[in-house]
Amino acid sequence: MGASIPKAVVIGTSAGGVTALSKILSRLPKDFRLPVMVVIHVPPDKPSIMSSLFREKCGAPVKEIEDKEEIVDGTVYFAAPDYHMLVEPSKRLSLSMDERVFHSRPSIDVLFESASHCFGDSLIGVILTGANEDGANGLNAVERVGGVAIVQTPQEAEHQEMPRAAIEKCKSARVMTLEEIANYLVEVSVRQ
Repeated sequence: MGASIPKAVVIGTSAGGVTALSKILSRLPKDFRLPVMVVIHVPPDKPSIMSSLFREKCGAPVKEIEDKEEIVDGTVYFAAPDYHMLVEPSKRLSLSMDERVFHSRPSIDVLFESASHCFGDSLIGVILTGANEDGANGLNAVERVGGVAIVQTPQEAEHQEMPRAAIEKCKSARVMTLEEIANYLVEVSVRQ
C-alpha cells in the first residue's frame, strides 16, 4: 500500500473494458468512500452510454464529467467522448482537447499522470483489459509518486496488451484478478 491513506482511484481500460468494469464497479457499495475516475476508450463521434449503463450496475453514484467539476468522494466519474479527463491541483476535473495519446482521447495516461500530480502517494491506479499501450506510462507515474499500481491478470483479460505493457513498465504493480481488485477497493474504502 502507498505511504498514506488512499484518497482516490483511477481506472483505465479499452477493448473488453465494459465487462471488466462491470465486475468491479457493480461491487462498490452505496457507502463507497473514494472518488473513482474512469477512462474507457469509446468512439469519439457519438454520445457515451457508459454513465447510464453503470448507473444501473453500481451502488455508488455514477456520472460523466463536466468541465471544472469538483471531485466528490464516493462518486464514479467517466471521461466524456473525445475529451481527455484531467485532475487539477484544486481537486477539480477538467476536459481537454489536447492531442490524442496512442490514438486515444480520452487517454488513460493523461488522467493517471494528472491524478498522480494531485493525489501523490494516496492514489490507486488500476489498468484493465485493452489492446494498446495507453495507461502503462500513466500507471508508472502513479508508481513513481508512491501510489498503488494494480494491473488485471493478463491471462484473465479479454485483451492482454494493455495489462502486459503496464506490468512491463511498473515493476511494483500488483497483478490481480477482477474479483481481487474489487475486494481490495471495497476493503480500502471501509478503512477510511
